[in-house]
Amino acid sequence: MIAIPLPRIDSDWTTISFASTLYLCPILDVLIDRIPEEWQAEIRLGLQEALVNAAKHGNNLDPRKTVEVKFSVTEEEYAWVIADEGNGFAPKCNCDLPLEDYLPAEDSENGRGLCLLYQIFDRVDWNNRGTELRLCKQTKGKTPLIC
Repeated sequence: MIAIPLPRIDSDWTTISFASTLYLCPILDVLIDRIPEEWQAEIRLGLQEALVNAAKHGNNLDPRKTVEVKFSVTEEEYAWVIADEGNGFAPKCNCDLPLEDYLPAEDSENGRGLCLLYQIFDRVDWNNRGTELRLCKQTKGKTPLIC
């Protein structure tokens, strides 16, 4: 089940919550609906990684647990806050190194999503528990990544 309440009059934020699942297409469609087309593929990829991490690694795909996404689109930035009900984690990604220097080993299936987040978004922050992720993409003076 996906819940999308109408935003409050005094808020620029909209909230979506859904049971932990990897069926994310309709959720991603809603999250990028107000994003200009030239940014959509890049942002969709980053959001998909973040939502998979929340549902799979945070909530262990437990359908009794939910993932909540708050999002805002303004002229200056696009922002998302993604929260899960898991135990949290301490992310380790050195953003000062070139991408190829901190990618996980080829035989590893973990870690690539975090690296993508740092490449796609201008700001990637976690709360102290590692259960809430804030992603921001600045729009002023930026051009989308060309894949």
